[in-house]
Amino acid sequence: MSFKNYDKQNFIIDTANAYTRRKISKRDFLSKMGIAGIGMSAFATGVLGGARPFRGNMAHAAENNTPEDVAKFLKEAGKSFAGTTIRYTSEATPPTVVLDTLKAEFTELTGINVEIEIVPLEQVLAKATQDVQGQLGTYDIYYLDQAWTSTFSRDTIDPVQYYKDKPDLAMPGFDFDDFSKPLVEGICEYDNKWVGLPFDIPIFTLMYRKDLLEKHGIAVPKTYDDFTAAVKMITAAEKENGIFGTGCQAKSGHYSLECDWTQAVWGHGGSIFGADKKFSGNDAQGIEGLQWYQEMLRNSPPNSVASTWDGQWQMGASGQIALCQSWAEFFPGWNADDSKVKGLWEMAHPLQGPHSLRGRGDVGFGEIPNWGHQGGSSIALSKYSKNVDAAWLFLQWACSKDIMTRCTLAGGFAPMRNSSYTDPRIVERKNRVGGGTTRHLDTVRWTIDNVMASEPDLPIWAGVANNEIPTELGKLVTGQDYNGDAKACMDQIAKLVDAKVEEAELI
Repeated sequence: MSFKNYDKQNFIIDTANAYTRRKISKRDFLSKMGIAGIGMSAFATGVLGGARPFRGNMAHAAENNTPEDVAKFLKEAGKSFAGTTIRYTSEATPPTVVLDTLKAEFTELTGINVEIEIVPLEQVLAKATQDVQGQLGTYDIYYLDQAWTSTFSRDTIDPVQYYKDKPDLAMPGFDFDDFSKPLVEGICEYDNKWVGLPFDIPIFTLMYRKDLLEKHGIAVPKTYDDFTAAVKMITAAEKENGIFGTGCQAKSGHYSLECDWTQAVWGHGGSIFGADKKFSGNDAQGIEGLQWYQEMLRNSPPNSVASTWDGQWQMGASGQIALCQSWAEFFPGWNADDSKVKGLWEMAHPLQGPHSLRGRGDVGFGEIPNWGHQGGSSIALSKYSKNVDAAWLFLQWACSKDIMTRCTLAGGFAPMRNSSYTDPRIVERKNRVGGGTTRHLDTVRWTIDNVMASEPDLPIWAGVANNEIPTELGKLVTGQDYNGDAKACMDQIAKLVDAKVEEAELI
């Protein structure tokens, strides 16, 4: 299908609205987005019609102690815009949820009103597309999934350049170099331009119950072999007590299962695609990874095959599992004051596999095999904003060192800025047990800086990662098909995925 730009935008808007009204399925929605050439990260599409693994604010943000020079700057710079209202639309990401509770502080300093509209992800896309199509300026700031960066690059203002062009509106000490370089490169840069500012980064780490490891004399696992031995030992010893070695997010047909599978494949030296752009999950390393995952399911609560990240989170919070390699966002909730296992969970580096990781030259479509599966987003200044300078003040404030640190303190998610990790307010909570702990963040930073992995980047990826791959995997892990044969399942997925790639003329 060939589109003029205006027609394509109408198609995107109509399709997103149809999905919101449940007139089409998620499969149809993703298929149509692929036809329109709109990228969507698989992580983002995994939360369509659902929710993030994030479990709400785990502690109150630190009290308002805006740096004196920043407060003075905002009061002076905001005078010209007092009474202005700016609008920002986003899905319910952890930083957005926390930021919504803090925005009154910005209004108090500047007189600028802020409306944060939190809607389902498909509506974020529809609203942003409609806004750029008509150059309406309805929204002053856009939330952008990392796969939308190139699509909206022409409709946003490069924040680095704008900071230089508007010295009278340049927040003191904003410091672009303080943003994590891997996050800038992976989430918000396109064609040598910053499309927005990094805002959100869910990522896999290893988490473990220190009490159970100590009880059974088990060292913290560093490798998949260590992890396997620990999981099997604890299941054998604790199953009668309702405790399993691990737990999975293995719901058939859901992206959460694809996340588990992808990490298992990478962790065993495999990849999703080869350099020839053919599906490679059915090679020796891919099969080894899937067989390992089948073994983990045998040592998991039975409801693992019906669980997404929500179910996996509940397993950890209720004390049902001992070890888990999954979203670092779980950690604050598992240590919250209302958790049954408060203070018993710890975090460690992601597991290392039995084989070397595949290099980027050995895989296709920009895939980055590594130990830490990730997904991410940015927020960007609209080129069509009618209140662009007021919005620019808010964007700087929202992504400033102080506010990003305070958002982290309230939600426990990974900071976008390097300075947050060494901020005294973060450091003082590193030994805290219960709500507001930050003792996991050094591990999160190490994972981002050293072993961050990314799924392939191709227009149809969101579709196959949410449909063909987890559907066939679901048939395997639930016993509906394949008779437990990992190779047979992977061969079928290879046929389906390769056909999709060929049909999309990507090979």
